[in-house]
Amino acid sequence: MSDGVAEDDLAWTEACRREEAIRTLLLRHPDRLKRQAVEDVAWELGLSRATLYRLIARYRAARTVEALIGKPLGRPKGSLREDPVRDTLIRQFLEREYLQPTRPSLRRVVAHIAAACRQQGLPVPTWRTIKARLLRIDERARATRRGETSLVRARRATPGTYEVTRPLQVVQVDHTQVDVIIVDQAARETAGRPWITLAIDVMTRMVTGFHLGIESPSRTSIGLCLLHAVYDKTSWLAERGIDAPWPTAGLPEALHVDNGADFRSRAFERACRNHGIQIRWRPVGEPHFGGHIERLIGTTMGAVHMLPGSTFSNPVDRGDYPSGSAARMTLRELERWIAWEIAGNYHQRVHSALNRPPIAVWREHEDKAGLRLPVDRLQFWVSFLPEDERNLRRDGIHFCNIRYWSDALAADVGQSKEKLLIKFDPRDLSRIFVRRPSGSFVEARYRDLGWPSISLAEQRAVIRLLRAQGRREVDEALLFKTALRQREIVDAAHRQTVATRRRRELRPPHAAPESKGDSLKGIDSRRPSQAEEGVGRKA
Repeated sequence: MSDGVAEDDLAWTEACRREEAIRTLLLRHPDRLKRQAVEDVAWELGLSRATLYRLIARYRAARTVEALIGKPLGRPKGSLREDPVRDTLIRQFLEREYLQPTRPSLRRVVAHIAAACRQQGLPVPTWRTIKARLLRIDERARATRRGETSLVRARRATPGTYEVTRPLQVVQVDHTQVDVIIVDQAARETAGRPWITLAIDVMTRMVTGFHLGIESPSRTSIGLCLLHAVYDKTSWLAERGIDAPWPTAGLPEALHVDNGADFRSRAFERACRNHGIQIRWRPVGEPHFGGHIERLIGTTMGAVHMLPGSTFSNPVDRGDYPSGSAARMTLRELERWIAWEIAGNYHQRVHSALNRPPIAVWREHEDKAGLRLPVDRLQFWVSFLPEDERNLRRDGIHFCNIRYWSDALAADVGQSKEKLLIKFDPRDLSRIFVRRPSGSFVEARYRDLGWPSISLAEQRAVIRLLRAQGRREVDEALLFKTALRQREIVDAAHRQTVATRRRRELRPPHAAPESKGDSLKGIDSRRPSQAEEGVGRKA
């Protein structure tokens, strides 16, 4: 890992620590911050009170972790410089005195370390230096050594039910492959089985959002599911002609997910952490820890088994049913059907664990959740979207064989030869988000605004269809004939060149140049030619 990346990770970790402390402080004192509470948090973070107030103001404005990233605040530059002798002494005192079940205060240990340093003629470290060394020890190990059982429990996943008291306190997310085969939009040919990503609120059992796609699960599908879950769904439902209520919206406090690579990606962790979403991973080898989402997936798959093209749960249940040839529904049609199933059926039926419909429980407790939305909608939108890089040309950005343009990009044309980062929504290619050299994102749309919105899957299907059509229109016989004639031309040119060079090499050094029929050089026109003399003799 390069020094730049390491420094970035350290800055991010420190910003996360500050965000957690500041968020907790604001929750405990929502109306007015008490001076003593601020001083306690400042001491905990190693900051001055004035610096903490500035960070609180920045956090209130943005509500993101990134707002707290900057140059190291509160610690003088070089305070973590290594001093082997003194560091060894500090580590020994921390091991012998601080990491004990009696749980002595850090202040007392700091005083003992200072006295020992004076006695040995070493520079006396500040309490910030000592705390920095302490933070290098794993937090769970520190808590275990000191007998801090509450902290140990907080850092360890435990089986059983969640103790949730409000909506969106814990949301579970998972994927599964849908038990139905779909067809493509263009030719209505079999396109395979799609994947669905579902999110469920643990308290109310409401489905907060979902994403349906043909691609395998990834960070993109999780992000698209969260985008659907966080924002109001009124316009989304209207676009699909669904008039059933779906009131869930807002950022979840925590996501409960499995240990898949998509949920462990650095980009996903940062996107969640940046917007105040905690991530709780299931214990490895304990699949029963996702009980709520697993039951939802089972319920949803049971519903799709009635659709044409269903693969059922296993080959035994499917029997001789021809799933592929029976497939009729496109991805968009299946998405509408599942949305109706969730909003118009699942939310309205009595849930066996609640003994009430999920939507009724949500309506009763939705005030407790408090609608917490991202401050910057565009920033949240692009943080979970997949990305690529493209050059900015004079006619715009070329992506997926489509040209995009925004007037805001005009000032950037020709300014840099480096590629620009773009973010895109696979469900809707009518717009992309381009990060300008200044760092801000702008929205770019089709050059022709009259074009319809299409998905990435539809675009790829059309390209495949056009390529197949192009292959059918190729005259293969003419292709082979052309290649043969071109090869003959090359062979003839090769033979002619070799023969000419060989004649030149065999010619004597002082030989007269060969006469050419089209030249009069070296001919005396005053003397009759041999042909003329022969004619005269015959006469």
